[in-house]
Amino acid sequence: MSNAQLTAYNVKTKEKGVPMLDAVVTKTARGAYMAQGNDGKGNKLTTLCNEAKALAAIKAGFAKQGW
Repeated sequence: MSNAQLTAYNVKTKEKGVPMLDAVVTKTARGAYMAQGNDGKGNKLTTLCNEAKALAAIKAGFAKQGW
């Protein structure tokens, strides 16, 4: 189930599809799902994701639930 792995755009290095480590999925005030983590090199990553992808990442163990 590698498609449950969360990826994000790294603004600092301008790389797309960087795998997110130590991800925590939270809900925003408007009900959207947001994942925050790092890339393993000290750069912070944040991305918005849909409900299905967020819950799949939590269930697969790639992310922790933050709400």
